[in-house]
Amino acid sequence: MILVCTVLFNSCKEQQKTRQVSESGKVNEFFETQFDLAVSRSPMLQTRLGIKTDYDKWDDISPEAEVQEIEIAKQALEWLSNVDTLALDKSTFLSYKLYKQRLIHTIEDNKWRLYSYPLNQMHGLQAEIPAFLINMHKIQDSSDADAYISRLYGIKPMFEQLEKNLAERESAGIMVPKFVFNHVINDSENLIKGYPFNEGLSSTLYNDFSKKIEALDISESEKKDFIKSAKIALLESVKPAYENLITFLKSQYNRATTDDGVWKWPNGEAFYKIALQRTTTTTMTADEIHELGLSEVNRIHNSMNKIKNEVGFNGDLQAFFKYMKADDQFYYPDTDNGKESYIKDAKQLIDNLKGELDKMFITKPKADMVVKAVESFREKSAGKAFYQSPAIDGSRPGTYYANTYRMAMMPKYQMEALAFHEGIPGHHMQIAIAQELEGIPKFRKFGGYTAYIEGWGLYSEFLPKEFGFYSDPYSDFGRLAMELWRACRLVVDTGIHTKKWTREEGIAYYANNTPNDMLDCVKMVERHIVMPSQATAYKIGMNKILELRAYAESQMGEQFDIRKLHEVVLKDGAVPLNILEDHVYNYIATSKN
Repeated sequence: MILVCTVLFNSCKEQQKTRQVSESGKVNEFFETQFDLAVSRSPMLQTRLGIKTDYDKWDDISPEAEVQEIEIAKQALEWLSNVDTLALDKSTFLSYKLYKQRLIHTIEDNKWRLYSYPLNQMHGLQAEIPAFLINMHKIQDSSDADAYISRLYGIKPMFEQLEKNLAERESAGIMVPKFVFNHVINDSENLIKGYPFNEGLSSTLYNDFSKKIEALDISESEKKDFIKSAKIALLESVKPAYENLITFLKSQYNRATTDDGVWKWPNGEAFYKIALQRTTTTTMTADEIHELGLSEVNRIHNSMNKIKNEVGFNGDLQAFFKYMKADDQFYYPDTDNGKESYIKDAKQLIDNLKGELDKMFITKPKADMVVKAVESFREKSAGKAFYQSPAIDGSRPGTYYANTYRMAMMPKYQMEALAFHEGIPGHHMQIAIAQELEGIPKFRKFGGYTAYIEGWGLYSEFLPKEFGFYSDPYSDFGRLAMELWRACRLVVDTGIHTKKWTREEGIAYYANNTPNDMLDCVKMVERHIVMPSQATAYKIGMNKILELRAYAESQMGEQFDIRKLHEVVLKDGAVPLNILEDHVYNYIATSKN
């Protein structure tokens, strides 16, 4: 009898396993098909992924394309409703939950499709399109050169659609405040300065194309023909595209206001509530986030006071901030040599950290990472630092961009924290590892949740301190200054968008509570205004990771291994914070058994 039961039990297990493999395989195939179809609809994403199928095209930014995406999401959600979730393996069930949630949010958030600023100083197409051609569009043969020229011709129709999108938003009561226009117009004017638009040095895109063509192994006559064709495209398409855009923006400027928060939009309060939920992957309210920010600012100020006393500074924290802002010893010269030295030293910091990675991590990324200065055409409006992910085929490394436009914004004492956040062990570790994961669908490799991604970046500023970095007290002060900056973001973002703070009030809060340069404060507040909720992700994400780490240490005692915890955090790619919490709790429970 026992033998019969055992045989039946084993038979049932095998059937269940077979059913699980079959259903999971079907669902994962669906995910891959959906991802591939999404890539096929986005020539720009193809290029970012190292695919050259539609190398001569731009994405469709029309309302019709947005409607199509919503219909595709609805069809995908209907397909998922027929999945037998009990038959999915653990990894596939996680993918199922994440993908279904993403579809639901896509459909629900369609009501807010106009609630954004397609042109802004942070990520506007006026700067992103040329940056894309320069950094993403490689020219390795003649067909790539033809594709580049085709994309130059495609800028004019794209910008015509962009102007329609801006007009539609204005009709709905969505328009950037006045200060944004100067930034965007300045970027646009910079793109059509220089040869062949007018006399002087080569313009940005002409210079980029010419250098790429000169590196090709083709005849001189072919090179001249390509450069001539690019010149014509620049004059016939790029020049009028930017000129028309500038004219449109100058007209809109006359109708813009100085109101900064999304409270000015129709149903702005409801939109911001949803935006906070999507950004933080929590249910925290604006008031809760605001109060958390105030509390964190106070805590970090106390830690800074200890360092101030340690270095023997006489005066209060505000006086110390002024000293750190004004003393030349803390800054590179605002010269070409000074800027080059900053990039060189940032590379060295990354290299030094690489030597300690085995103590922190089990899995390390295969993709390389480089450090670059932000290009001159967009450095004035761009943020102080950001990261660009590597191509999956290895053709492009990950890149940490440092903005050397104004060296007063890039103090030496913040160099370590900034490099660790954007590079290693920060964004490059997390994003490159996610892209290289095996056995999970592509949407998880290349997708993201801001609170997780930026929370990891901010946690990565803190982590190296435990491995001997920030040995200089001023550098440790810089680490705290960077964390303080993110705590202030909780206060100012919610202040602007729910408490009707003005741009000037936001700037004053940063200036009075941080050691950062005034232009840094201005840029940050302007970022809050055009990217509502985004900046709240960093501190909330970091706090959750530290909370989970502290809980794991308390529960596991001597069994706790920081390398294994990091493996748990990184092994599934970016996930919402509640899912991350489940993963860590499961890890603790499994380890204790």
